[in-house]
Parts: sequence; structure tokens; C-alpha cells
Amino acid sequence: MERKIITTGDGSKTIQISEWDEQYHSKHGAVQEAYHVFIKHGLSLFFGKKVDILEIGFGTGLNALITHIESKKSNTEVSYRGVEAYPVSPEELEQLNYISELKAEEFQKDFKKMHQSPWESDILISENFILKKEQKLFADIADENVFDLVYFDAFGARVQPELWTEAIFLKMYRAMKIGGVLVTYAAKGSVRRAMLAVGFEVERLPGPPGKREMLRARK
Repeated sequence: MERKIITTGDGSKTIQISEWDEQYHSKHGAVQEAYHVFIKHGLSLFFGKKVDILEIGFGTGLNALITHIESKKSNTEVSYRGVEAYPVSPEELEQLNYISELKAEEFQKDFKKMHQSPWESDILISENFILKKEQKLFADIADENVFDLVYFDAFGARVQPELWTEAIFLKMYRAMKIGGVLVTYAAKGSVRRAMLAVGFEVERLPGPPGKREMLRARK
């Protein structure tokens, strides 16, 4: 499928899959969406603590980057697992402008290290941030009682409905610790019902720019 780099509403870039008319991040603003969904309504609940994070869809690494930036500001110790079946190419990564848009030049080396580091290994990105990337399908996740926080950032249910089923959310539920939190940009009724069916408590929250609502689930 054809993939191209586009500029989103806040000036930050993302990758678009033309055949699906689907993007890795919101067309209204990649950075804005990531901060609103995953930091404001997810990571901020754990500021100043040790937190184990699972990201569903490592993709461009934007969520990992901003988590690293905010964890350093808030003295939060992060162990970060990013699962991705189809890694972004080095050529695509070169065209992304997250460091300049975030004015985060001091994190340039760390961001490169995130992408250039080997898969399936624990990598010390900084003194408070350990990253492990796993190249596999989301359906192959089999962890139990490991994660405090899940960033559920898969492609939308419109194009990949199989990623938003009870079966997938049951895997998320089992992978999380009691009291763990899952956040996602999605707000479809079918997604909420799938979460409820496997045992999550689910709340609707105001969505990022261009989206009325998003979901947060707790185990």
C-alpha cells in the first residue's frame, strides 16, 4: 500500500496510507492528539511513580518520544514496551519533524536511539526510560499482570475492525495490573461495548482537536 508523509493541522507530520485514507495520527494535529490522549489522560496519572507502559502500535515513535520527554520533566521512571508488526522505514523517519515541532533538540539522540536500537531487547534510552520494541501482531501478545498503562493506538476500526474486538481487549485486560489504565483516541460504541464485555470500567472523555470524545478504561 502506498504510504506518504503529510503535514497535520498543528504543523507536525505523520504517515498516511492512501488506499485506506487512514493516518498514523490525527490529521487535525499529530502532536496535539498524542499529548491529549496519552499524556493528559494517561501518563499524568502516574507522574512521579514507576510505570510499565504497553503501546499498541509503536509506529513513528511519537508517543514514546513525548512519554520520554514528560517522564523526565515529572521524575517518572518508565519501562516502555512498543509492539509493532510493520516498522516504519528509516526513509520515512527522516521526513518526520517531531523534534523541531516539540523544540526538543536535547532528545534528538534519544529519539534516534529508539528507532535504531535492536528489536526484542531492553534498551536503556536514559536513566529513567527503558524501551523494548517487539515486532509481532497484537493478537500474539500474551503477557499477564504486567502493565500499569496501555496506549491503544492501533489503526481505526473503520479499516482494521479486527484490532478492536473483545478478543483483543481481553488480551489487554489480562496484560494489565489491577488498577491499570488503557487510553485510546477511539470513541465508537462498539469499541466501548467490547471493553465493557471483557471486564473494564469505561469512561468517555473529551476528545483531542477534531474529535468529540475518547475512551479511558480501567481494570
